[in-house]
Amino acid sequence: MKLTSANAFWALSNGLKTTYPSVNEDIETDVVIIGAGITGGLIAHQCVSDGHRVVILDKREVCHGSTSATTSLLQYEIDVPLFKLIEKVGEEHAIASYKACHRSIDIVEKLALDLSRDSGFKRKSSIYFCTKKGQLKALRKEFEVRKHYGFEVEWIMGNELQNEYGLKGALGAIRSAQGASVDAYTLAYDLLAASVEKGLIVRDNTEVTKVEHDQDAVKVITCDGHRLKAKKLIYCNGFESTEILGRSFVKLLSTYATVGEQLPGPETVLDDVLFWNMADPYIYARATDDGRMLIGGEDEEFVDPQKRDRRIQKKAEKLEKTMHELFPKMPYKVDFAWAGTFGETEDGCPFIGEHKDHPNTYWVLGFGGNGITFSTIGREMVSAYLSGQDHPMDEPWGFPGRFK
Repeated sequence: MKLTSANAFWALSNGLKTTYPSVNEDIETDVVIIGAGITGGLIAHQCVSDGHRVVILDKREVCHGSTSATTSLLQYEIDVPLFKLIEKVGEEHAIASYKACHRSIDIVEKLALDLSRDSGFKRKSSIYFCTKKGQLKALRKEFEVRKHYGFEVEWIMGNELQNEYGLKGALGAIRSAQGASVDAYTLAYDLLAASVEKGLIVRDNTEVTKVEHDQDAVKVITCDGHRLKAKKLIYCNGFESTEILGRSFVKLLSTYATVGEQLPGPETVLDDVLFWNMADPYIYARATDDGRMLIGGEDEEFVDPQKRDRRIQKKAEKLEKTMHELFPKMPYKVDFAWAGTFGETEDGCPFIGEHKDHPNTYWVLGFGGNGITFSTIGREMVSAYLSGQDHPMDEPWGFPGRFK
């Protein structure tokens, strides 16, 4: 599956940071991870820190799947509003999901600081706004529910949004204190590099053609016929997991994003805020750490790479127009535009844990707009599983009862 178009901003601006060899021998290890993007990097870092011998594989260059195209908004709010999630999955699971994502932003910050590298992590508030009268009641309800359960939020009227941020046409918004952005492409490389220092083996440009599950082990066979034997296998290959598990549990879409030219002048208040609206699909925007603005959205329900990429120019024009409508005083001009594959689950939550048809195997599939925050909690969950323990998010985010 081709996950992104050729012009994703992060890979172009950062370049190929590190290269790794492909698999050229048989290997026996404790854990094999498939997928060396931000999710695989997070999981590998945890597993190595826990003392496991780990090999991570990718069929591309590392970090050149979805990670190269992610727009890296770190939010505790998932794609399904809290009040609707409570209706879908119940109060306990909904609150647990939101609080887990809330906590994950603190964890990402600590990881970025501990790695002592420049992954562009920056704390930001989050503005969730509406532009239609019919959405205002639901947005207000979402505000009251979040406030009731202890999330740090405040209500902002449309005139305040225009005065403070230059945001035009919004009728109201929820401002959340907990949010951030990061260069996930760089962070993923940093996590892999730090883990290699602790013994991680990274092998890219290696496609897995067969997996054999035994009672007490998993055998992974590569395209060149090499065999990797491990106690546990962990899939961190995101949307490509649908080729193994089937697509019935996730809806795949094409999504688009643009990054504008560097803005003149000093930093503005927009550098400290994430913006997203109540549209379906929603539009989101944020500043990058090199003085640009990013806007994304315009999702469509198809995954054909050729059809998706043919629409990049048209979608870029629409996103540029939307940016001008929302922030008319901003001199925004598209500099980079790309497309990628996006996944939606029915409840907006990830799938993390074991699946009955794949023994000795775990899945960390952070679908939706919160892939990084989901995968950050996935680190804890995998760590617990490998030590024979349960995790509080097993039921809300696991396969039993949710997989169809």
